[in-house]
Amino acid sequence: MDANEKIALMCTRIRKMGKVIVAFSGGIDSTLVLKVATEELGVNAIGITASSPSLAEKELEETKSLAAIIGANHEIIFTQEMEDGDYAANPINRCYFCKTELYDKLRAVASERGIAYILDGLNADDLGDYRPGMKAAKEHLVVSPLKDAGITKNEIREIAKSMGLPNWDKPSSPCLSSRFPYGTKITLKGLRMVDKGEAFLRELGIEGSLRVRYLEKMARIEVESCEFAIIVENSEKIISHFRTLGFEFVELDLRGFKSGRMNEAMALKSEN
Repeated sequence: MDANEKIALMCTRIRKMGKVIVAFSGGIDSTLVLKVATEELGVNAIGITASSPSLAEKELEETKSLAAIIGANHEIIFTQEMEDGDYAANPINRCYFCKTELYDKLRAVASERGIAYILDGLNADDLGDYRPGMKAAKEHLVVSPLKDAGITKNEIREIAKSMGLPNWDKPSSPCLSSRFPYGTKITLKGLRMVDKGEAFLRELGIEGSLRVRYLEKMARIEVESCEFAIIVENSEKIISHFRTLGFEFVELDLRGFKSGRMNEAMALKSEN
């Protein structure tokens, strides 16, 4: 089955649902789901974005812009995962507690409005990664139309580009809490430090994948190797700015950016 056949299957399945809520993060996966749901169901599709300290300010603004471009109903709710001690302690299944809070809120909205289906942006490739949030999705009967249709990340980008979605090639950007090593407590101050640090690097011209890893007094910058030069050329500015944020030290990871770096560290510990 090619990408066009898969998206046609997804469209048919969503159309049969009648009314849906899409957990809309602004990433390309949930954007495509919201786009299809809006085309198939019109006003009966609602994209809902969860705003919390773990969501970068820029990401929240982008969800508003994308929803407007799509012509989708869009609402913002507020989640309080930071008030959950299990989440703030940052265990390896942190995402489970975050998604539980999100889906509790979305399920409440769905119940109030007589909506049976909540959709997420999980795709076929995500099954190969460590994703404890999937357990929360299963517990809340969340539907993953991309996964169910067997649509991969590359196919998502291909389809999104053909549909004219402006973020078709946007790098993945998980929540800011993912920048904290497992076991390091997540704090509001730390989240702000990471958010403002990444925003500053974007202003310097970093366009590809980017992470500012929070190592308490140290910030470890991960960018794609082709953008190392930007970091080196602006090293004094970066060090000065990051010190104003609260970091004492700044380092560049010479391995370059890699998604799931924190999971990689977890795997090494389990081997030892």
